[in-house]
Amino acid sequence: MRQRYELGDDQWDKMKDLLPAERKAQGGRPAKDNRTMINAMLWIARSGAPWRDLPEYYGPWKSVYTRFRRWEKAGVFHQVLECLASEPDLESLMIDASIVRVHQHGAGAKGGQTQVIGRSRGGITTKIHTVVDALGCPLRIVLSPGNTHDSVIGYEMLRDLDLTDKQVIADRGYDSNRILDLLKEQQATSVIPPKKNRVKQRKCDWWLYKEPHLVECFVNKLKYRRLATRYEKLACTFAAFLSLASSLVWLA
Repeated sequence: MRQRYELGDDQWDKMKDLLPAERKAQGGRPAKDNRTMINAMLWIARSGAPWRDLPEYYGPWKSVYTRFRRWEKAGVFHQVLECLASEPDLESLMIDASIVRVHQHGAGAKGGQTQVIGRSRGGITTKIHTVVDALGCPLRIVLSPGNTHDSVIGYEMLRDLDLTDKQVIADRGYDSNRILDLLKEQQATSVIPPKKNRVKQRKCDWWLYKEPHLVECFVNKLKYRRLATRYEKLACTFAAFLSLASSLVWLA
């Protein structure tokens, strides 16, 4: 019987061929099947529970954790997301950022700043920067310390995309000369309201500006318990859970 949080048959059919083979070429004892492993990882992500509390019907928690870490180091979760996002609707691009509070158990890793953790008004936080297509499906996800300005990472993300003849929709936090100049160079349409302290106010298509709710809706879909609060000490494992959750949006 299908358990809560698990993938449906249609979702699994789209994902199964994107995952590594269940058996090694040299043979050996059959491993736990990938579907069970993915469902176990989703249970951890959605529930926010420690790995040791994984229900017994998924098998030993150490086996699931080992598979998760091996796939994370091999970039499997990122590759799956890239494959699923290979045919986006690029009529427009929307960009936004969301603050995530870091739990006290997630702030103990060595490196501090290298684990994309910073101090902001909300305390110890990490910021999730997202670019979605015209349908609100994720294209790029980048992490930064919570005290990083949106426009700094936003410029870097947009710089790596082909913006030619596209509408780029964002809030006032992305109203910077660097971003506006980039959009102008790539002949993209800027749908970014000007900051109120700008001497010369720019025009903005307020009708098109209504669409950013799609990126906000996507961010809400990421509010799994383990993502709404960051429990991960390592930025790489937190990013892996983000990629896994984002992949499910394309599978919906």
